[in-house]
Amino acid sequence: MDIGERTIEIAPLDRASMDRARERQDSLTKPPGSLGRLEDISVAVCGMTGLVPPDLSEKSVILCAGDHGVTEEGVSPYPSEVTAQMLMNFASGGAAINVLARHTGARVVLVNAGCACEVDHPGIMNRRVRPGTANFTRGAAMTRAEAEAAVAVGLDVAASEIERGSKLVATGDMGIGNTTASSAVVAVLTGLPPRAVAGRGTGLDDAGLERKIAVIERGLEVNSPPAGDPLEVLAAVGGLEIGALAGVMLGCARARVPVVVDGFISGAAALLAARLYPGAEDYMIASHLSVEPGHQAALDEIGLAPFLDLRMRLGEGTGAVLAMSVIDASVRVLAEMATFDEAGVSRESENVEK
Repeated sequence: MDIGERTIEIAPLDRASMDRARERQDSLTKPPGSLGRLEDISVAVCGMTGLVPPDLSEKSVILCAGDHGVTEEGVSPYPSEVTAQMLMNFASGGAAINVLARHTGARVVLVNAGCACEVDHPGIMNRRVRPGTANFTRGAAMTRAEAEAAVAVGLDVAASEIERGSKLVATGDMGIGNTTASSAVVAVLTGLPPRAVAGRGTGLDDAGLERKIAVIERGLEVNSPPAGDPLEVLAAVGGLEIGALAGVMLGCARARVPVVVDGFISGAAALLAARLYPGAEDYMIASHLSVEPGHQAALDEIGLAPFLDLRMRLGEGTGAVLAMSVIDASVRVLAEMATFDEAGVSRESENVEK
C-alpha cells in the first residue's frame, strides 16, 4: 500500500554491518558485553544505517501537533486552546523540549498537522489536514482520506529533514486529548480493553479516569474499527498528529535513518506505522517508558524495549531527545574506543579455565 502518491519501500537491516559492529565491539578494550545495551544499540544503529561506525552528527526532533474533538467529553483537565498556545511556546524556545533539545544538540521541527485554530509563526510548518478531529463518540474522528493525508504529512516532513542533513530523528507530540485517542488506537490494535491501556494523561483524578475509559469504550462501540486495517483505525479514533508521527517513522525507515520513539503518543504512532508497513519497526529505537499503561502495551506489541525509565509523561519528544545522548554515546564508544591490539592490552588468556 502506498500513501498518496508516495511509494514506501523499507529495506531489511544490513546484517553484514551488524556483524562488523559486533566484531569490533568484541575487539574493544573491555570484557565482551560489559557495556550491556550500549553495545546492542550501536549494533542496531549500524544495521539501520549500513555504516560502521554510523554518522549521527545531525539530530532533529519532529514535533507534530493536533487537536481532538473528543475533548468535548471532558477527558482532559486542560482546554483544547492549550495545543496552539504550547505550539507557540515551542516556537519561542521556552518549553521543556527546547531546553532538552539544546542540551542534546537537536534541531526542533514544529508541524501543525491539525490544530483547531490557525497558528501563524515562521518557525511552525503549517501542514494542517483539517482543524482538529471530530468527536469520535459520535462518529469517525476523520475520513480515511484525511487519515492518509496525515500520514503523508509526516512522510514529507521526514524526507525534508533527512535531505537537510538529519542522521537521527526523534518524535514528539502536542495535542490536548491525545492520550484518549492513543488509548483507543492501542486498544484496537492490541485487542486489550480500554481499561488496560488508558491512563491519567495530564492529571485526571479517579472520576476523570473512569469517564475517560467510558468515552473510549463508547467510541469503539460507535465506530467498530477493524484491527486489521490500521488506516481505518486511525480514521475512526485516532488523531492527526498521531498519523503524522506514524508517517515520520515510515519516512525514516524508508531512508534508513534511525528514529527515536518518545512516549505514549509516539508509541501509538509507532504501532500504527509497524502495522501499515511491517519492517518499519526495525528502524525504531524506544527511548523511555511512560507512566501511561498503554505505552508498555504498544511497545510490547511492536517488540521494542525502552532503556530509560524516568516516570515521564510530558510528551513533546522530551524522553526521545534525552535518549539521543545515550544513542550517540553508544556509537561514539564503537567508533572511538581503542581495540586490544591498538592499546597493547592483553586479551583474556586462552588458558584460563572456563
